[in-house]
Amino acid sequence: MTSQLQSTLLLLPLFAAAALGRGGDASTAPSLEFHHRFSAPLRRWVEARGRALPGGWPAPGSAAYVAALAGHDRHRAVSAAGGSSSDAPPLTFAEGNATLKVSNLGFLHYALVTVGTPGQTFMVALDTGSDLFWLPCQCDGCTPPATAASGSATFYIPGMSSTSKAVPCNSNFCDLQKECSTALQCPYKMVYVSAGTSSSGFLVEDVLYLSTENAHPQILKAQIMLGCGQTQTGSFLDAAAPNGLFGLGIDEVSVPSILAQKGLTSNSFSMCFGRDGIGRISFGDQESSDQEETPLDINRQHPTYAITISGITVGNKPTDMDFITIFDTGTSFTYLADPAYTYITQSFHAQVQANRHAADSRIPFEYCYDLSSSEARFPIPDIILRTVTGSMFPVIDPGQVISIQEHEYVYCLAIVKSMKLNIIGQNFMTGLRVVFDRERKILGWKKFNCFSPSTSENYSPQEARNPAGVSQLRPLNNSAPAALYDSLLLMLILVHLAVN
Repeated sequence: MTSQLQSTLLLLPLFAAAALGRGGDASTAPSLEFHHRFSAPLRRWVEARGRALPGGWPAPGSAAYVAALAGHDRHRAVSAAGGSSSDAPPLTFAEGNATLKVSNLGFLHYALVTVGTPGQTFMVALDTGSDLFWLPCQCDGCTPPATAASGSATFYIPGMSSTSKAVPCNSNFCDLQKECSTALQCPYKMVYVSAGTSSSGFLVEDVLYLSTENAHPQILKAQIMLGCGQTQTGSFLDAAAPNGLFGLGIDEVSVPSILAQKGLTSNSFSMCFGRDGIGRISFGDQESSDQEETPLDINRQHPTYAITISGITVGNKPTDMDFITIFDTGTSFTYLADPAYTYITQSFHAQVQANRHAADSRIPFEYCYDLSSSEARFPIPDIILRTVTGSMFPVIDPGQVISIQEHEYVYCLAIVKSMKLNIIGQNFMTGLRVVFDRERKILGWKKFNCFSPSTSENYSPQEARNPAGVSQLRPLNNSAPAALYDSLLLMLILVHLAVN
């Protein structure tokens, strides 16, 4: 029986793919709880416009969806892009800086982006493991991502945007010039590590709406390049990134690279990954004075956000071990090859006082433990990665609670064995603010409360427990993504209309 957990998502592009973005061989679902109630005026505002959530308005504290307060002034002036990166404030998406982790859509973080003239809004997955930003566009082979009820665009159609123009075949950005069928249009093809997963179409230029993150936010329209995705395959047809993928990689085609080249921001960005599934993204955010950091090991032929690990500590068992690992937000779980995989999993197992769950073909993890009731919990050892600079990377929430059947749960160490590549997926970044500083060529991190940017977060000793929201082992329902996507998109819209 096919389960959602069997198809763990790896959106890192294959090194051998002659696409855009050079890039390898990944999902925990924290409880998606509401932090604030929907106000009565906001509900009336939505209902007055004929919009509704399937199944009604979610109850505060439910695990279905999450609402975060953006706290942005909605009265923003439109200004022309300009200025130097040295004095420019950080930028985020015009729809707000909140991101939302969605287990039903590949366990990835999603954000709202607006593109084109007039603007069309899409809910895209955020991926540091690839470079190209692409949207479903005049699709021949992809799943319609949404209905009109949410007010979103179903597909990006270049001809409906007055600011859209095709990237010609002789452009420096065109990697597939030999495959051009016309000089006026450059094709692209991105092939990802997940089996049979790809996106192909042609390149266009258009405007992306951004907002400054300061006391007086302003809307900026930045000319960027994106893929008009005509054919999607593999995981993109199973629900992952149904409305597009926002590549955040190092190559010059990525949006962070373009923003830096235009002098709109410094060449850096940060992402915060809340334990409740809500995060934040900020372009031009470089560092905090008390963050841990280590140099990036950038392979010029296949640039990725890779660092060198020199040691591992699991509970009371430290060891020296050298290996390179990639930080990839487009990979759901963490993938490790030996000897790192065996050392962490066996050391973890030796220190856990719980019954190991029998092997289950529906679960991709080797080490799982029974949780006998909703109150069950047991302590788990800390996992810390030591970098070549001596900085310590804490793994705050390495596990995943899975519902086997009604009232039966297991806690799994959410690491998958890899044959070769080591990839730090989203689950190992949970509870941290991670800075991808391409200007200084460093990776930075800090334990962080995504909703109080001025404060770091302190965590109590780790425990494996049965939280309010868990992953369900159930067959995939191909009819579900559209309705689910529609609800999630509306939820994100409500997030950014809310006020503190």
